[in-house]
Amino acid sequence: MKNEELTDEPKVEVRRTADGSATLYVPALDEHYHSRHGARQESEHVFIEAGLVPLLEAGLGGPCARPLHLLEVGLGTGLNALLTLRRAQAAGAAVAYDALETVPLPAAVVAELSQKWAAEAPDSVALLQRLHAAPWAAAYPLSPHFILTKLPEALEEAQLPAGYYDLIYFDAFAPEKQPELWTEAIFAQLYAAAAPGAVLVSYCAQGQFRRNLRAAGWQTEKLPGPPGKREMTRARKEAEAEKPAR
Repeated sequence: MKNEELTDEPKVEVRRTADGSATLYVPALDEHYHSRHGARQESEHVFIEAGLVPLLEAGLGGPCARPLHLLEVGLGTGLNALLTLRRAQAAGAAVAYDALETVPLPAAVVAELSQKWAAEAPDSVALLQRLHAAPWAAAYPLSPHFILTKLPEALEEAQLPAGYYDLIYFDAFAPEKQPELWTEAIFAQLYAAAAPGAVLVSYCAQGQFRRNLRAAGWQTEKLPGPPGKREMTRARKEAEAEKPAR
C-alpha cells in the first residue's frame, strides 16, 4: 500500500522503466512503485503468470463458476488491475477485484501516467483513467465481467471477509520502507481472509517475510524472480473445507 502522502503538487515523480513502461518514484522514501528493470514485465511475471494464470487454468472465474475473488494490497498506479482485466478477458473469466489503497493518485499524476501509457499501451489509457475515477467503497464495473471495488482502508484496519479471497497480490512497498505491513499478524489477517487453496504472490523473497508467512499458516515456495531480481515468493493456504459465501 503506497502510504506516502500525495497532493495536487505530488510528492511522486512519473518515471519510465527499462521495458518502456511507466512507474512512480517517491523521493521521500527513495522507492519506486515497480521495478526499474521494467514495471510491466515485473507485474506480468509476479502477479499475472505466477498468481492469476494458474488459477484461471484451474477453472476459477470460468463461465460455469462464480467470479474469482482477488485482493490487491496497494492499488498504486492500477497496473496490476489492468493486466488482470486483460488476462481475464482473454480467458473468458470473471473477476471481483478488491483493492486497498489509502492514498489515491492526484489527477495530475494520473494524467501524466496516461501520457506515458499512450505510447506503450494505447488501448489501456481509457481504462486507466476510468479505474482512477471510479468511486471508492463501491462495486464498479470496469468491464461486464470485471468488478472493481476500491477500498480506502489501511490493511491493518480493514475488516476483510473470512475465507473469501482466492488470490492476493501483496504489493506493498519493501519491508524496510513499510515494516508494519510485513508482520506475522498481517499475514495471519490475510490467511483468515483467504479461501481454502488460495494463493498469495509477492515480488519479495526476503527470508523474514517467508518466515512470517509460514508462522501465519501459509505454505511458501520460492520462484524465479522477474528481470533484475533473483527470486519471488508464492504462498498457498491449504485446501480444506468448502469456501463460505460472502
